[in-house]
Formats: sequence, structure tokens, C-alpha cells
Amino acid sequence: RTVLEKEIILPPGLINPSRPKRLPTVLTHAEAMSVISHMRGTPRLMAKLLYGSGLRLMECMRLRVKDIDFENHQIIVRSEKGDDDRLTILPDSAGAEIKQILQDVKALHEKDLREGYGEIFLPNALGVKYKNAGKEWGWQYIFPASQRSIDPLSGVIRRHHLDESVLQKAIRNTAQI
Repeated sequence: RTVLEKEIILPPGLINPSRPKRLPTVLTHAEAMSVISHMRGTPRLMAKLLYGSGLRLMECMRLRVKDIDFENHQIIVRSEKGDDDRLTILPDSAGAEIKQILQDVKALHEKDLREGYGEIFLPNALGVKYKNAGKEWGWQYIFPASQRSIDPLSGVIRRHHLDESVLQKAIRNTAQI
């Protein structure tokens, strides 16, 4: 109508196509435990967190050191769906593993700092307000990427969080066994 500047007459009875609604595949408790028990390494810990605390995939990927409260067995999920913060439980079975992972992440962060990197992206312009906060330990991702990359917006080389496809592939591969 706008481009041709003509009224377009559609045939009667024409309907808009719609996607069929598909229900998600949901595992039983036994199936979920079986899949998790056959997984190894970081993907196993992430799967435990997803199942035990009700985190969404990207919430798990974006977890930062300061979001874990070991004393109160809580995880603080910040600015996710609807830009709201919420609390969820930290599963007892994941607490010790997270502490172990944090030791490895801290060593990686210290190595990055020695090499002149170690800064991560901060949400909501916090990096402008607090210039060095991006290098602080509390802001580091719990599940960092194995390689540093160039931030396309700022051009700064930094370590991002692990890509969500790592966990998705691990679960898919384990479930097929």
C-alpha cells in the first residue's frame, strides 16, 4: 500500500500462516539425574545448577563470582528476564564444585591481569562509573570462555563468559548415549 500507493485487495478466506505450537521435551527426575551423572567437567556443574536452582541457560552462563552466597546457600540472579533481580537456592551438591572452579577461575584471572588484560564487560554503564571495577575479582564470570576475544563495541580485548552452545552440546551428546 505505501510503496505502490495502491489499495491491495486480498482474496477472501486468506489466513496468515502460524507456527505450530510444540511442547518442550521435559525429562523425568530419573532421566535428568542419569544425564547429569554421565556428564563431566564444567558442563556437569552447569547442568546441576540449571536443574537444582532453576536457573535459565543464560542466567547460568552470566553468573559472576559476587552472585554466589555460600553462607546463605543462595544465588543472586541479576537483571535477567524483565530486568528484575531474584534469589534462588544454591544446591548443596554444587557448592564444593563451585569453590573448586573458582580457584581455577581466580588463577586464570590473575594470569590475565599479569598479561595486561583481565577486564570484563560490566552491565548498565558501571564500567564508566567505576573505571577499574571490570578488573575486580567479584565481577568475573564463574564460567569464563577459554579464549579472550575483542569486544565488537569497544575494541577492548577481554574474556567473555562461556558460550551457551558448550552446555547445549554436552547435554545433547550425553542424552544420546
